[in-house]
Amino acid sequence: MKNEVPLSGGRITSGVVRIGDTVRRPVTASSAFVAELLGDLRRQGFAGAPRHLGFDEANREILSYLPGWVPARFQRWTDLQVAAAGSLLRAFHDATRASRLAGRHPVVCHHDPGPNNTVFTDDVPVAFIDFDTAAPGDPLEDLGYMAWTWCISSKPDAPPAASQAAQVRILAGAYGLDDASRSRLIDAVLDRQMRNARWWRHHLMRPSPHVADDHEIAERIRWSEREHAYTLTNRTTFDAALD
Repeated sequence: MKNEVPLSGGRITSGVVRIGDTVRRPVTASSAFVAELLGDLRRQGFAGAPRHLGFDEANREILSYLPGWVPARFQRWTDLQVAAAGSLLRAFHDATRASRLAGRHPVVCHHDPGPNNTVFTDDVPVAFIDFDTAAPGDPLEDLGYMAWTWCISSKPDAPPAASQAAQVRILAGAYGLDDASRSRLIDAVLDRQMRNARWWRHHLMRPSPHVADDHEIAERIRWSEREHAYTLTNRTTFDAALD
């Protein structure tokens, strides 16, 4: 199709293009669920997600295009950006709470609400994209992943753990996390780090083609494990910030 502009937001789904004011994505096993979810979010008045507009002649999903920019890599974010991300996640969860799609779970989780799946406008997080991994779950599954990917980093040039912990506290406050859940947030971070390593390890064992080359997948496994070790080593600092 003419005038297709490849989009690089996200890191898993390939073949995503923009055509005018729409985005076209290959149909996946989760497409039906995502279509229902996006419809529910629209009816609930949640503006932080694209609208599902059906399917095109190539059997691709048609989504509304959200203007803005999507970060190409993880980086350091300001306190205001972290707070905005936390508020956006809470609004998304509240829009799915007690819904049919959530089933017996508290909410529908995005399961990958990292900066690479977030649209920024005027440097402020305003919407999530790439709902392929969305499924019923516990809010801490998403918030733990967000605390990791928005606030915590084992890189040598990253701010000290105390500064990172202060941003985790800002995130929890912006989300409106209750005291009981605050005590479990770092456990959720550690769990998501190890789940990420396991996901990539299992993916590496699957038949080709893979979503990335084997060297890159191996590095993502090592990175997840380094992040887990860093968080565990500094757990006292992170927990203290949430008291």
